[in-house]
Formats: sequence, structure tokens, C-alpha cells
Amino acid sequence: MKLFSSLYEHAMRWAVHRHAQWYLAGLSFAESSFFPIPPDVMLAPMALADNKKAWRYATMTTVASVAGGMLGYLIGYLAFDAIEPWVMDAGYGDKYQLAVDWFEQWGIWAILIAGFSPIPYKIFTVAAGAISMAFLPFVLASLAGRGARFFLVTALIVWGGERMEHTIKKYVDWLGWGLVIVIIAALAWHQFY
Repeated sequence: MKLFSSLYEHAMRWAVHRHAQWYLAGLSFAESSFFPIPPDVMLAPMALADNKKAWRYATMTTVASVAGGMLGYLIGYLAFDAIEPWVMDAGYGDKYQLAVDWFEQWGIWAILIAGFSPIPYKIFTVAAGAISMAFLPFVLASLAGRGARFFLVTALIVWGGERMEHTIKKYVDWLGWGLVIVIIAALAWHQFY
């Protein structure tokens, strides 16, 4: 079934849309405080579609993501008591506690790691505000972590260029279904263990 090929073609068309950069900025901002989809899914095809603007896209993604992280911080700082029931009901309670534990153990390094890794950065932004982490170090660590992540994604795409685009097109269905299998296996493992 060619489901992922079709999605890939749509993503590439959206990547060259005249408002794509603003959609990318909005997605980057929202993902850092409340939205579940990471901006990499839009940044990569946009960098692939227009290598000349790739670094600008990486910069825009980083700045918007850190601004969204600041919103997440403010949500945690000003309103965590109000949103705590939702955090728990949505199944983020364990992740929130993990973020708090990481802050206690590693301090500012926790936000840098969360900013770079696939760990839900939004949980760490809210937790940083809830525990009243110093704001300037939070922003600087966010810039370093998010910037490293988005510039790495962009560098890989620019480096791979047209060759990577052909490879992705060729194997996108295999990669997509493989990812689905990995996610299902991880969920099953988590459910039973």
C-alpha cells in the first residue's frame, strides 16, 4: 500500500506553499508548549524543497520553538495548579515527574537535553516554569538544545540533497510502515511490561 508515498508528496507540496514558513513558525511555537507534532516533520521537507532557504528555516524554527517554550514556561509558572489535572488526565503525569526529577538531578542540562532529543520538550518547558527555574538560563539552554536539533536536521537534509530526496521517495513506504511497526511494538511492550 502506497499510503506514505502519497503523504510524502502532499508534504512536499505543502513545503513550497507560499505561506509554508509561517505554518512552520506556528507549528514550532505550538509544539513547544502544547501541540504534539514536532516541527521536524515540516522543517525537513521544506529544507529539502528549497536548500537555499534551509538555514533560514532552521533559524525560524529555533526562534519560534524557543518562544513557544517561553509560553510553556509561563504556563507552568503562572497556571500549573489550573492545568495539573489536565496534565494527569492526559497521561503526562509520569513524564512531568520525570522532568522535575531531571531538573533536580541535572539542573539546566535537563532543558538542553530535552530541547535536542525526541523527549517531549513541552513537558520540560511547563515543568521549568512550575519549579521556577531561572528564566535566562532556561532560554539560553533552550536556544542551544533546540538550535542544535533543528540545525542538525537541516544540515543532514542539505548534505543529502537531491540524492536524499530520491532515496526517501524510493523507500518512504518501507520507512513509514517500519515506523508504524516499531510504534506498535513499543506500545505493546509498554502495555505488557
